[in-house]
Amino acid sequence: MTGLAVRETVTLAGRPERVRVARQFVGAVLGPGHPCGDAAVLLVSELYGNSVKHSGSGAPGETVTVAVMTGDGVVRVEVIDRSGPGVPELRAADRDAEGGRGLQLVARLAARWGWRKRGGRTVTWFELCDLLQPMQHSAVSGMGANPSDVQLPGL
Repeated sequence: MTGLAVRETVTLAGRPERVRVARQFVGAVLGPGHPCGDAAVLLVSELYGNSVKHSGSGAPGETVTVAVMTGDGVVRVEVIDRSGPGVPELRAADRDAEGGRGLQLVARLAARWGWRKRGGRTVTWFELCDLLQPMQHSAVSGMGANPSDVQLPGL
């Protein structure tokens, strides 16, 4: 999206209890009453939790960065972590499982989502459209798979 601009970023300790701060950050950047605010807060919580659990960012002293971009009726949130051994992918969760549905939720609520690896980091992102605009769902994965990906400095 050419009209997206980084509004703000925050880097937090890669600890599960910091997800609350990530949620508050996204909500504060978008502001009260934003049409995408509730969904963005919910989805950043899922991606942040995945980063802490499945990447090197959950190790002592490591971090997770959250970036919020807006423009042209789109909200994009990126969660940047120290890459782990796998890549973000949708998986079927056992019906009785307590977890494993985070990316399913992202895929259902986001207009688009995806990931890319670069320099030992994984950037997992989602985009939400203003609720007044029609949504088209898609997933994009892998480095360079989406030429419109916004690149953060140093990543």
